[in-house]
Amino acid sequence: MQGVVRSFDPATGEGVVVRDTDRSDVVLAADALDGSILRMLRQGQRVVFDLDDDGRATRVRTGSEVDMGLPPDVRV
Repeated sequence: MQGVVRSFDPATGEGVVVRDTDRSDVVLAADALDGSILRMLRQGQRVVFDLDDDGRATRVRTGSEVDMGLPPDVRV
């Protein structure tokens, strides 16, 4: 899935991502950044993520426009 970071607290690791498909808020799982090169997120940052069994964002990572599957006319 793809989305944009709405909020992130680096002290607690809590945050919310807005999913692109339906603009719904998805809460970050406690392990969302485990194994990632990311140590924190900034508001407005585009990310790729998976959903865990509880519907939380996990395995958060960045990706290029090609990796994110955006149409050619959206790429910068």
